[in-house]
Amino acid sequence: MEDQKMKLHCGLTTSNLAAKFGLHEKGLDFELVFVDWVAGEAKTKAFLSNLNLYDYPFQPFGQVPVLEDGDLKLFESKAITRYLAEQYKDVGTDLLPNDPKERAIVSMWMEIDTNQFHPFASTLIRELIIKPYQGLATDFTSVQNSKVKLSEVLNIYEARLAESSYLAGESFSLADLHHLPPIHYMLRMEEEGVKDLIYSRPNITAWVEKMKSRPAWLKTVVKGDHIFELTKQRRLPIKFDASCHELTSVAQTTTMVTGNN
Repeated sequence: MEDQKMKLHCGLTTSNLAAKFGLHEKGLDFELVFVDWVAGEAKTKAFLSNLNLYDYPFQPFGQVPVLEDGDLKLFESKAITRYLAEQYKDVGTDLLPNDPKERAIVSMWMEIDTNQFHPFASTLIRELIIKPYQGLATDFTSVQNSKVKLSEVLNIYEARLAESSYLAGESFSLADLHHLPPIHYMLRMEEEGVKDLIYSRPNITAWVEKMKSRPAWLKTVVKGDHIFELTKQRRLPIKFDASCHELTSVAQTTTMVTGNN
């Protein structure tokens, strides 16, 4: 019996880019299932029931990305990429070192990302990209505060990257992988001072440019841009289904089969 191809349910967020980036670094074939997260499709009854939410606590928060690999259903991008790094250890890029101390350093920088970098980067993305796209007003006070706080965090990154090529040492790892998607969006922002958060720091600039040139990232960006276009095309109405007290989208999920070429 032929093995079932992996499926990645994803939409327009940085965590979705991270999951795709991980899959491409491992060189794995997968089917990309587009979910219009911005329109609330990930919270619809159709999406949740298709993934057997009511039989198994699969994605109770109604968010993407979600990975299906055989009978495994997994959400949260860092859980997905860590699973890929461990389950497919000998395939593609080795994203987690074997040495326990080196793995601990990778884990430490992933936690730093979660607790120090990502909260401020995600605020900038929400206020300067997502809200305008949704027709909502940007909170510029929040933007300014996030720029100041993120600048302080990035000073520490700059010092770290003066000591090694990547955050956890001399090899690209999961610690680096999860930083590039939000940086990718930051570098598309026209807000004064956002790009300078990256490009005013030479060590961070060199780190980012190395990551941006990776073949896996180039594939990730192509598919990410395609998802952005799908999202723009599907500004479809959302209606409230009072009988089930859930959001129900009028649209059908779009499926796109992807490979490694």
